[in-house]
This record gives sequence, C-alpha cells and structure tokens, in this order.
Amino acid sequence: MQSDIQIARAAQKRDISEIAAGLGLTDRQILPYGHDKAKITHDAIAGLEGRPQGRLILVTAINPTPAGEGKTTTTVGLGDALNRIGKRTTICIREASLGPNFGMKGGAAGGGYAQIVPMEDMNLHFTGDFHAITSAHNLLAAMIDNHIHWGNALDIDTRRITWRRVMDMNDRSLRDIVIGLGGPANGFSRQTGFDITVASEVMAILCLARDPEDLQERLGRIVVAETRDRQPVTARDLKACGAMTVLLRDALQPNLVQTLENNPALVHGGPFANIAHGCNSVIATKAALRLSDYVVTEAGFGADLGAEKFLNIKCRLSGLAPSAVVLVATIRALKMNGGVAKADLAAEDVSAVERGCANLGRHLDNIRSFGLPVVVAVNHFAGDTEAEIAALQSYCSGHGVMAVPARHWADGGAGATDLAQAVVDLAEGGLADFRTLYPDEMPLWQKIETVCTRIHRAARVEAAPGIRAQLTAWEAAGHGRMPICIAKTQYSFSTDPELRGAPDGHVIPVREVRLNAGAGFIVAICGQIMTMPGLPRHPAAEVIGINADGQIDGLF
Repeated sequence: MQSDIQIARAAQKRDISEIAAGLGLTDRQILPYGHDKAKITHDAIAGLEGRPQGRLILVTAINPTPAGEGKTTTTVGLGDALNRIGKRTTICIREASLGPNFGMKGGAAGGGYAQIVPMEDMNLHFTGDFHAITSAHNLLAAMIDNHIHWGNALDIDTRRITWRRVMDMNDRSLRDIVIGLGGPANGFSRQTGFDITVASEVMAILCLARDPEDLQERLGRIVVAETRDRQPVTARDLKACGAMTVLLRDALQPNLVQTLENNPALVHGGPFANIAHGCNSVIATKAALRLSDYVVTEAGFGADLGAEKFLNIKCRLSGLAPSAVVLVATIRALKMNGGVAKADLAAEDVSAVERGCANLGRHLDNIRSFGLPVVVAVNHFAGDTEAEIAALQSYCSGHGVMAVPARHWADGGAGATDLAQAVVDLAEGGLADFRTLYPDEMPLWQKIETVCTRIHRAARVEAAPGIRAQLTAWEAAGHGRMPICIAKTQYSFSTDPELRGAPDGHVIPVREVRLNAGAGFIVAICGQIMTMPGLPRHPAAEVIGINADGQIDGLF
C-alpha cells in the first residue's frame, strides 16, 4: 500500500494555468508560484463582484479521536465526486501549519486518493502566507516596544500590553517569557509570551477581510494595550497598520492548486478551530462561489468547534450561508467514542458503534439547530464490517438523516459519487433555512453561556475573577455586538479531552477572554487549552527528512 506522500508524488498534475483556465481565469489573472500553484490576483477577485454565486457545502465531523475521521480527505473526495457527476465544483480549505506537521497531527492536504497537490509544498512553506502573517504580527509587537523605548508618547501601561508575539511552530518554552533583559539599550523588561501563528488575530483578520482596504482598516482596529488611564491603544495609534498591510498584500490573494483528479482547489488561511475560528478565508470562499456551481469547504475539528464558529462567526460576518452540511464519521472513531481502546478497534463491535453514535447524534442536533440539512458521510476503512455500517445507518435513519458510505480514500472521486448525489439532493431541495445561534445584541457573557450550554451541553459556565467585568467594559466601549469564539479542547464536548461520547452536566470554566477588535470577535479561553501548543514525546519531525533521491520523506 502506498503512503499519502507516495501517491501525491505520482500525481499527473496539470500546469496551473490550465486549472485557472477551467475556472475562466486568464494567465494575467494569476501569479504563478512555479508550475503547479498560483495566486489569484486582487484585480481578478474584484472583477468577480456581482456574478451569481454557486451553492456552498460545509464539511464537518464528529469529535476527533486517535482512530481518525478524515474530514479533509472527505472534503477533497466529495469535491472530486461532484465534478464527476457534472457539477462544476471548487474545493476551499485552509493552509497547513508547520506546528502540527512537525508535531503529531500531520498535514492538511487530505489522504489516499483524495488529496490536494503539491502535497509537500502545501504542508510546508507553500506560498509564504504564514510567514507574512507572522512577520506582520511581530512587526506590530516590535513597534509597541520601540514606542515605549523612545519615550512612550501614548502613555502605554506596560503592565497592560496584551499583544504577544507569534511563531508557526509548537514550542511550549515560549508560552511565558521575559523580554528586554540586558540593560537600557535593550528596552524595558516585561513579561510576555508567544502564541502559535494560527492563533494570531492577524490570521483571523486576513481570513475575514473583504479586500486590501478592509484588511488595512481591520488591522488598524487591533487593540494591543491600554494606557495608564485605561484607554485602548490600537495598531493605528502606533502607525503600524500601513506597513502590516504591505507585508500582507500578496498573502491576501488566494492560492490556487489542484486535486489528484485535476480539479481546482483554493487553499488560503489557516486559523485553528480549537483556539481560533477554524475557517479558510472569506475572499477564497466568495471567489470560488462566483467561479463554480458548488463549493465544498470544511471547518476545523469537530462540529461543536469548527462548524459552530463557521456558522456563528464566518457566516455572520460575511453573509455566507451553506446549502447543506456533511458530517463525517468513521466506524473506528464511533467505536472509540463507545469505549473501545485504539488497540482493539480491528475487532467487530456493533454495540460499541451504537454507543458511540451518541456523539454523532449530538452533532446532528447541533447542526439542525442552525436550520441546515445534513447528511452523514461514512469515511470507509477496510476493516469496517457490514453489521457495523448497518448499525450506524439504522441510527441515522432513526434521526431522519442518511448515512452514506464513501470510499474516496481508496478510489478517489469515484468512491464518493453516492455521497455527492445525496449532497446535491439536499442542496437543491431548498431545505436550508440558515440562522445563527444568537443575535448580535445579546450580551457577551450570555453569548458565551449560550454556546457552552446549547452546543457543548454544559450545565453551567464559570468565569475566572474579572472576566465578566472585562466583558462589560468591552460592551461599554462598543464591542458588545461581536460574536464569541470558544477556545477549548477539540476532543470532547467538555473541557476534559478524555471525556468522549456525549457528556452533559459538566462545567466549562472560562479562564481568560481576549478582544479581537480588528477581526471582530471575542475569544473565550476555556479549561486548559493552550494558544501555544507543545510537541509530543516523539514529534513527527524525528522521521521527516530528505531521501537519497532528494525527495521529502516522512510527511503524512
């Protein structure tokens, strides 16, 4: 059996200009990065304004487990399958972070015969977008400390600087640090830290901005600190937003690549869903909708994080609305949710599948609460038995939804045509009546409680000292209409990553809140989730390298 990277390396790729031409884009409307990837220019994006839009399909999943779910793989396979049945379709997904690539999660290009290529480029430096975001973010950090060093004309309270630095790598040693040591020439000493780039507000802004002008306006609104009399200090006050926009000018242009079956894919932006809003860029999604009949996109991690944020944040702030939702599950993951250890997943266990379906059922209920029709994609593994699949389909039938086995990992788009037809039937059936979970005018703390109790099924939400007062102050400052971004573990509805299935009655503790005034949402950090991850005991970086033929090995 070939590995993902071997399959990707054998791909018969077309020149990226051919892929662009299939979307109606000329050579002058793309900026090639070699022969197999390109950016779509700002002028080309602007020229799409006013065109009719295709249908948007959201792919999400049950809570992730070590058994694997295959959300990105299903997104790619479904896109290929829709093209096979005659629906001109573009895939929209996020870019990969170096942190999980060299950590434990692996890449973000799909798998098997449902992949986006060039896989190695996409999972590494790609077109440099993450480096641009990191540079723009850290330029602002440098300008804060430089302003203080040269007299602090804005009277910034150094105890109330909230803007941390970022890097696109897992490094727990940088979570909390002291800078400015070594004497007056090195600035003023203060405690700060690093987050991973995908948690940066600059990343969120790039993914929500409409165009370069909106990007600069949003960057200017970033609140980085308070003065001694508790007034906000912004990037605009520091005169940083112009230079930040310059660094991000090219990064704002969506990246065009292709699937193994030579179908178009826009890969742009990459906020994590456990600590950020988990969606690819609005610019890429809207461009794809004006270039295609269908757009298949995904939201990060399980539906309780990714889909909730896609719907309550991205759709609310952009005006997007899905026509249907695909909820991905595997028999293996359901058995883990039903209490089976990873080492025992190979044995047939119908009762464990039935127990694990409680997790699936809760996600189904949550998606339906947004007024959206849903189909379950059963991402097929070779060891799945007929009895186990029948048990899952019976459960779904009892909940009024279809569960469609899909074999895209092994067979590419041909293995997912039944799923594609089911999606078309839902999307073109006019069943969607999209609504967000809470209104803009709801108080911020009540929004947090609403998400935690209605989506995560907590019995109550607890706030660390000062949290509610901070939210009240932000409301008074005009930020009360913002949506909420819950940052918590992706592995459970609760804040305990070991509590699988469908727990309820738990308590969600909010230990910190962060104002993302430029992006336009409030982040509530819950439980023990970290905005700078660490590496595992044996990181993937240990097995990544260059082989004797000069090719990359070890990426997955």
